[in-house]
Amino acid sequence: MAKILITEDEDSLRSFVARALRLDGHETEEAADGAEGLEKLKEGGYDLLLSDIRMPVMDGIELAHQAHSTCPGMKILLMTGYAEQRERADDLMEKIVDVVAKPFALPDIRKAVARALAA
Repeated sequence: MAKILITEDEDSLRSFVARALRLDGHETEEAADGAEGLEKLKEGGYDLLLSDIRMPVMDGIELAHQAHSTCPGMKILLMTGYAEQRERADDLMEKIVDVVAKPFALPDIRKAVARALAA
């Protein structure tokens, strides 16, 4: 299965998603903000970055730009609960697979991850 980095500043949501993806057989690592996520990405080996857009320190948009430069073959899937944040991601569409709207049910995020990995 895939090695996935989950970057989300809301602890409970981050662990909830990580647990669900581990049940699907994926290996997950977690970061609480974009800067921490970028440090982990530099270690390499990830198949997918699953990141919130709105976070402190470094937001998901900046993280996606940096991740695309650092790990060009890695898939990137963003999450947001804010419509205006989704619009900000439009300039990334050639670098990311999709933007998942929050709140989501577990089957939704699991399907989005499966689609992103298959893309």
